[in-house]
Amino acid sequence: MTIKKIICVCLLNLCFWSVSALAQKSLEIEPYKVGESLVYEGKFSKAVLRGIAVADLNFSVERAPNKRNYIIKSQGNSKGSLPKLLNAKFFQKFESTVDGENLQILKTVKRDEQNDRVRDSEAIFDYKDKKVIFIETNPQDTIRAPYVVASPLEPDTQDFISAVYAVRRLPLEVGKTFELKVSDSGLIYKIPVRVTAREEQKSILGKTWCYRVEPEVFGENRLLGRDGSMIFWITDDPRRVVVRAQVNYTVGRIEIKLKKININSP
Repeated sequence: MTIKKIICVCLLNLCFWSVSALAQKSLEIEPYKVGESLVYEGKFSKAVLRGIAVADLNFSVERAPNKRNYIIKSQGNSKGSLPKLLNAKFFQKFESTVDGENLQILKTVKRDEQNDRVRDSEAIFDYKDKKVIFIETNPQDTIRAPYVVASPLEPDTQDFISAVYAVRRLPLEVGKTFELKVSDSGLIYKIPVRVTAREEQKSILGKTWCYRVEPEVFGENRLLGRDGSMIFWITDDPRRVVVRAQVNYTVGRIEIKLKKININSP
């Protein structure tokens, strides 16, 4: 697995969460704030290389044309010296449609560019037939047949982007564990997650107490099939914002921090 794969996954998947715990008592927090935008910056460190800015990531929420559902847009792209340093130029764009009533993911549309490789994909979540259908095409080779995957769809499954917002309603508490169901390329991954500590973090929001959360995304038969670890910090207040994430991997460490937050009334 290359560094560009690690960075793409880790940046665009700051939170590997689903609403598997929503059956428990959840916070009275609206996870989808129409008009809210979040901007993050990722920095890479290894040996003598310290804190090199390598990527930007942003999220925004808007109403769907039917005025009932939500559309979450997310975009991640490499920047700075990363393309030359690690041969890891990338651009990823997500558009996730979420049911406005039960907050289930309905559709994911994705554009994935990694160096010269380009792929477009769409995942349709069919709750009536209980399956997710993933279709990927190569816009540079229209003759090639689409790559199609269909998998059983379990309750409480989310895509990466809708999961970022679902976590805002979860009853986080030190010592709690969750099993997350995350859809990626038509497959469903069950990801154990532990809330390991409550720590003070400094960010653009000032000094805030945060929950330290550790999802097991690395390892055999997991989302990232190598050794490594991921940690992120989410504020212990009504905002429930991810202010920092850290990824430790054999090629180095990636630090992701909140750079900007805006609330624009629709």
